[in-house]
Amino acid sequence: MLSFGLKVAPAWGEMRRRLRGEGVRQSQKMLGIWRHCLSSALKPARLLPPSIFPPPHPVIKSIIVLGGGSAGLIAALTLKRRLPQLTVRVIRSPEIGIIGVGEGTTVNFPKHFFQYLGLNPKSFYAEAEPTWKLGIRFLWGPRDDFFYTFSTEHDYRYSDLPRNAGFYQDDATRWLGRTSALMAFDKAFYRGAGGLPDFTQSHGFHIENIKLVGWLERTCRALGVHITEGTMREAEREGEGIAALQLESGERVTADLFVDASGFRSELLGRTLAEPYISFDKSLFCDRAVIAGWPRTDEPIRPYTVAETMDAGWCWQIEHENWINRGYVYSSRFISDDAALAEFRAKNPKIANEPRVVKFRSGRLQRGWVGNVVAIGNASGFVEPLEATALQVIALQSQTLADGLLDSEQDPGRTVIGLYNDHNASQWDDTRDFLAIHYAYNTRLDTPFWEACRRDTDIGGAARMVEYYRENGPSTLGKFFLLGPTNSFQVDGYLALLCGQKLPHGHPHTPSAKEAGVWKARVAALGSDAAGALSVKQALEAIRSPKWKW
Repeated sequence: MLSFGLKVAPAWGEMRRRLRGEGVRQSQKMLGIWRHCLSSALKPARLLPPSIFPPPHPVIKSIIVLGGGSAGLIAALTLKRRLPQLTVRVIRSPEIGIIGVGEGTTVNFPKHFFQYLGLNPKSFYAEAEPTWKLGIRFLWGPRDDFFYTFSTEHDYRYSDLPRNAGFYQDDATRWLGRTSALMAFDKAFYRGAGGLPDFTQSHGFHIENIKLVGWLERTCRALGVHITEGTMREAEREGEGIAALQLESGERVTADLFVDASGFRSELLGRTLAEPYISFDKSLFCDRAVIAGWPRTDEPIRPYTVAETMDAGWCWQIEHENWINRGYVYSSRFISDDAALAEFRAKNPKIANEPRVVKFRSGRLQRGWVGNVVAIGNASGFVEPLEATALQVIALQSQTLADGLLDSEQDPGRTVIGLYNDHNASQWDDTRDFLAIHYAYNTRLDTPFWEACRRDTDIGGAARMVEYYRENGPSTLGKFFLLGPTNSFQVDGYLALLCGQKLPHGHPHTPSAKEAGVWKARVAALGSDAAGALSVKQALEAIRSPKWKW
């Protein structure tokens, strides 16, 4: 996903460069004329209302991050890596533990750390011990299953076929491209040079949260981030922002900018500054999750997350090397905690630890940056993990903040802050809309919950895309107009869900006999290639062998 940036070339510097580059004689005389013209042109600005100019404020040199979980550490790491001149301090409470759940990521995660931040992946693989994720296998809708991948497949057109691949997804077709073929065969990567895994395949990760936080902390410290133990007693409000944090130790902590990474509590932006909250409860009905798992024995390590339809929600399965993590996301309006736990246990008899219930609400704060406070991660909003967007949101917010500080030379005005707020609000809303179509069109079960989802779910900004699909099928003619350019899921993601759930449309394609034969041969070739690819276990063995070089 793209972050924003404001690239401003001062007119004076541009003029000087052009004069030098063109070798214009008497440049000093011309520069004098330019000064006069520029001065005259700026005179009318005195008539503009002074309110359009932001009041002077100190350049941001110091940042306090409140919260030492994945959100706080990713924010701190990003800011210090991109702006090493900043003083960045993380304050984490020893009383608040790490939520030890399995995490799924999108492709944004490796892009953020290994491309945007330029970190060497060697320590990440050694310390966080991730496995790979190519997408999601949905046990959802009328098909036995279907795949949502991190690659473009429904919007892809093979050179020997007249329509894009989405038009050929019939009941006999489980995969449309190279990535979904890998997932269908439980394989992670195709073989590259020397039989080693080819990591050019689009992928995310499955990570155990405790191991991820450990790697983030060590990386932060190596970059010069200060991490201290401390519990906030209260925040001193000043105007539209925060003046200081009072810690239980008696220390008074000040900074030019405060990053609120305090999780669902949203201590600074939500509680102290009382930023209004926008609920997503008309689109997303689930508000609880029960979480547990078991040690891996002889189960294969699958290169995808499973999302399985349940009576009052859905169940995830996240694949770690030595642990299988399961969670049931459900709506307390339709099922009690005890009944949800009973359904969860019946579905997963191998559970080895005590399940725990986590309550949540889906929604976001109206603004993510107010005054000198920026909220990151759950402190700014939350949606259920149906598309594993939590770490993606944190990375995006951290990147957008860092870019805003870079381009404003650490002196962000109201336009930079406004762009940050608009950009990140649209990311939350786009995710809500995309998740809503998972619920509105899932016909797998006829329980009261799913009947209510099909009847009452507000799909919001997804309505235009769905209307186009209902009339035209998996056509991608309007892909640049139906969704915004920063939408994370884009047309291919929508088609994976709409085609996967067999939502009826007005233009089903019936291929000719010749065309059907070409498609059948294409699918067979994809399957043959995938069958010989590397499993997750084989890929792990490869990167731990002496042959592997990062």
